[in-house]
Amino acid sequence: MPQAIIAPSILSGDFAQLAVESQHIMDGHFVPNLTIGAPVVQSLRKHTNAFFGNVHCHLMVSNPEKWVEDFAKAGASLFCFHIEASQDPGKLIDDIRSHGMKVGVAVKPKTPIDVIFPLSHKIDMCLVMTVEPGFGGQKFMEDLDGGLALETIDQAAKAGANVIVAGTSIFKANNPKE
Repeated sequence: MPQAIIAPSILSGDFAQLAVESQHIMDGHFVPNLTIGAPVVQSLRKHTNAFFGNVHCHLMVSNPEKWVEDFAKAGASLFCFHIEASQDPGKLIDDIRSHGMKVGVAVKPKTPIDVIFPLSHKIDMCLVMTVEPGFGGQKFMEDLDGGLALETIDQAAKAGANVIVAGTSIFKANNPKE
């Protein structure tokens, strides 16, 4: 079983202070789960390269196929796309690999997880969304998880989650490291 980690989603950070927010999270020894465009990934990698070993990019976009090259050039190490957004996920996975990145596939809360099974041998990560994509600060969903915070993280870990992505509970906390 891989070691469990917490990956703060910078979606809940202050975008006007993106560099400061990223540095603050990295000072707490977190690696942020970036929810930003390829040019920002490239800029952060350039200016904070000492802190970024891996940059995992989770794209909540239509037609993720058209963004593979941009994110590869920007320095992304993992490209995660939503299974619901791709017409040909197998071809997209091959394209991501051909650009030297690892592959992540995300599923929305109401998507049956078995849609991932035929692709499981070709991916590095499966992201089970615990809230509807694009809206930070949503409440904990008992039947999945989501809205992860101090009060709910144990339940998600017991269910088998090994990467806990949390935004609001970290960026709005008095002590994010805690």
